[in-house]
Amino acid sequence: MSSLERTAELLKQVRSGDERARDRLVERYVPLLQQWARGRLPATARSVSETDDLVQVTLIRALRRVDAFEPRREGAFLAYLRKILLNTIREEIRRTSRHPEDTLDEVAVDAAQDGPGFDETLDRYDAGLGLLSERQREAAILRLEFGYSYPQIAEAIECSSPDAARMIVNRALVRLAGVMNEGTPPPA
Repeated sequence: MSSLERTAELLKQVRSGDERARDRLVERYVPLLQQWARGRLPATARSVSETDDLVQVTLIRALRRVDAFEPRREGAFLAYLRKILLNTIREEIRRTSRHPEDTLDEVAVDAAQDGPGFDETLDRYDAGLGLLSERQREAAILRLEFGYSYPQIAEAIECSSPDAARMIVNRALVRLAGVMNEGTPPPA
């Protein structure tokens, strides 16, 4: 990431109307968002929307509000995009559940494989993320959802070393697990 333009600089250029900066920003984040989104859309909604469509909707929404986003660290914009994408996925799930005629018959058979509690699990996970500090949240998302290495996380959250990043991630995971398993977070 150090050899790449910083996200904050690209966002500044996008705000000033630079189309090439917008294209570079999109090129940087499309593969990460596609990777993250694959498999997160339940089978009941997959027949209606493709992952790529949801990623495009996410980027359009984010770029429309780019003036309102203030990056604090490299990982902040990715966490912002992830939240928008998660909301887009939830909207698609709600839409397909209201219009079951839009889904294929074979998708209904696959629905049982998704298991109960999809929304509940996401809600607990989001609640746990909400209790973390911004830095812990970014670190946890980068590690769990985007597969960043500890050196990459250290750079993205402006941490002193990969070992320090590992400690931040581990502390975040302990708190997150507490919320998801028991509904109460361990102390910070």
